[in-house]
Amino acid sequence: MIIRSDLHIHSLYSMATSKKMVIKTIASQAKLKGLDLVGTGDAFHPQWLQIIEDSTEPSDKGIYSVKECNDNSQTCLIKSVENPETEAGLCKFILTVEVEDKDRVHQFVVLPSIESAYEVRESLPSKNIDKEGRPRVEMSGAELMDLIKDHGGLIGPSHAFTPWTSIYKEFDSIYDCYNHTPDFLELGLSADTDMADRIEELQDIPYLSNSDAHSPWPHRLGREFNEIEIKKMTFNAFKDAIKAKKVVGNYGFDPRLGKYHETGCVRCYKIFSIEEARKLKMRCPCGGIIKIGVKDRISNIAKWDEPHHPDFRPQYTHILSLAEIISLVYGKGITTVFVQKIWKELVQESGSEIGCLIYAPLNEIKKIDSKLADVIKSFREDTLKIQPGAGGYYGKIILD
Repeated sequence: MIIRSDLHIHSLYSMATSKKMVIKTIASQAKLKGLDLVGTGDAFHPQWLQIIEDSTEPSDKGIYSVKECNDNSQTCLIKSVENPETEAGLCKFILTVEVEDKDRVHQFVVLPSIESAYEVRESLPSKNIDKEGRPRVEMSGAELMDLIKDHGGLIGPSHAFTPWTSIYKEFDSIYDCYNHTPDFLELGLSADTDMADRIEELQDIPYLSNSDAHSPWPHRLGREFNEIEIKKMTFNAFKDAIKAKKVVGNYGFDPRLGKYHETGCVRCYKIFSIEEARKLKMRCPCGGIIKIGVKDRISNIAKWDEPHHPDFRPQYTHILSLAEIISLVYGKGITTVFVQKIWKELVQESGSEIGCLIYAPLNEIKKIDSKLADVIKSFREDTLKIQPGAGGYYGKIILD
């Protein structure tokens, strides 16, 4: 079966994260989004591990289901929104965590069970592991990889190209960080497969596209997601699928919409060519620091000017959250009653937000809102005009 997954998220115990990032809220919103499997995030934090244990029960080896509830909360009601290929209405959970290593490279880890999370955390030299959902550990990427593999987990670099805390910010090659090939590479919001597949050393590595969500609402959760072909919903089947390169779909931002696509100033967000930035010694006339963008960083380390996609590489489909599209078209805030009313109507009609964005017939969307149908059509055809993001400022869609 093919499942939709968003594996990289954070709990309420990570910095700058919504207090609503708890299991039952994540589960209900993930199902509205159309996700089948979601990472727990923050799996080394003791209080979050306790919440995971209290809120879930093992549904199969290494996969966790939300415990049954006896009230009329949205978590219970949302069970009517189902993907027929999965066993239950609500999404399942798999243990995941992001870790910052001693070189300030963010590593993404998938673990076999709650028990393994407790075991690994006891071996991690870290001063903030009890305080921060994304802990910093005094280990190299290679040392961390060995530890995770000793416990049967998977590991790869998070948001691999961003100008902060990423593997290609710190190193020119993944093998400067690891002794062995990572299990996967996470693209991040500012890159897609066309960009990453210009780099020769990545030709044999599957890519993940995850949201890195800090709040549970569908304009954050699942804003990037994967389709993975697995034999059954267990950790071992998931691990086998990653090892066999069975990521069959990557969905996410047009990279120009990411915050670090172009080289730009982190204070005023002005975009610079890489040549101009270097002449300025990476200092903007406004006094801000110029950060090299993902596009220029990839060009710096790429072997090819055009992508060389290996046979197993799936298509990358550009999407944007439905609420953001409605907000863009009508100039209303994402959380306003106006936007949420249209969003709920479209999701109810399509079964999920992903169903509306990717699969719903345009004539059905037009019956509800013709303006939105035109923009969704442009997304599907990659014909939107975009002002790229830079310096930590998201890109913008320019509507005619």
